[in-house]
Amino acid sequence: MRPDTPAENADHTAEAARLERTAGLYPEDAEALLLQAAAHLELAGDRPAATTLYDRLLSSADGLEKPYLVRALKASNLWEYGHEAEARAIIDGVRAAAPRDPAPWVIVAEALEAHDELEAAQETFTEGASLLLTDVSEPPYATHPLLFGRHRVRRMLGADHDDWDVLADTLHSSPVSLDELHDPKRIWSLGSDNPQELAAEISRLQAELGTYREALSRPFPVAVLHWPASELAELLEAYPTLAAEYPSHEEHLATIEASLRELSASGTPNLGIVTGTVPSYEAFAASEASSPADVDLLPQYATTLAARGRAEEWPPQRGAACWCGSGRGYGECHGQASPGPTPS
Repeated sequence: MRPDTPAENADHTAEAARLERTAGLYPEDAEALLLQAAAHLELAGDRPAATTLYDRLLSSADGLEKPYLVRALKASNLWEYGHEAEARAIIDGVRAAAPRDPAPWVIVAEALEAHDELEAAQETFTEGASLLLTDVSEPPYATHPLLFGRHRVRRMLGADHDDWDVLADTLHSSPVSLDELHDPKRIWSLGSDNPQELAAEISRLQAELGTYREALSRPFPVAVLHWPASELAELLEAYPTLAAEYPSHEEHLATIEASLRELSASGTPNLGIVTGTVPSYEAFAASEASSPADVDLLPQYATTLAARGRAEEWPPQRGAACWCGSGRGYGECHGQASPGPTPS
């Protein structure tokens, strides 16, 4: 069940309960599962229960992979049922923390936009874009909503196009331009008696729906499997036939970066890296009634990890550590040969 399913067509409360039970069985995936459960509760109209789940995540003793995402979702949810002051305080905290993940920026900016705080929404979108996209060669797939949302808000404010807006236009793949989709006067077309105006608006809505469907059809990245050195050594000791796939750890790392760059150059969006462990891989092989020595199982394992929300975006955000675990910045490690910057 997808969280975008309308409430009248699904029992979102039951789905949330199922996801909570599943989170208890798979604690390593609890964060992603409980976020989905909270989304179902919001769609069911039980916003206080969703807030309870967000609080449960934020108070987790084990810590979170994406704490600012949880905070942003909590703020957006709180504002929707009357807790504006608390929501604003959380939004201010998220902005001050300057997370390197684009999702919290988009969520808090859209919360401000939804409550007619257009200037603040524009500032928030711009802060996120400036932090994550300055001196970046190619905007990662996950950052596109930042640019599209900023374009939309600036269009409503009547602001002139700047470099970020031009970049958003370039990234937008729909046959209907962003300027048309974000035209604040569109709403008047829906009340028109002119068949041509209505037909034009229907075309815009179809294009917009196509964009949403495209995004929903890619719920997780195209992910490449990464083995840390210790895990790869354990894997090859247990299953030596896999040595043909992994001649050395250094070659493994180089192959990952080369594969991702090749996918990016071919136009594949939404790329990521998942990190494997031998116990997890063996458990996956058992669930598939297959041998861990089967090389064909490796890409399936990577896809499963990505579907569980375990993928890290590639390329890493500006200033972030390299995906390989060296401790150095990506630009000083595997990102050294990245092409030049885009306009800012």
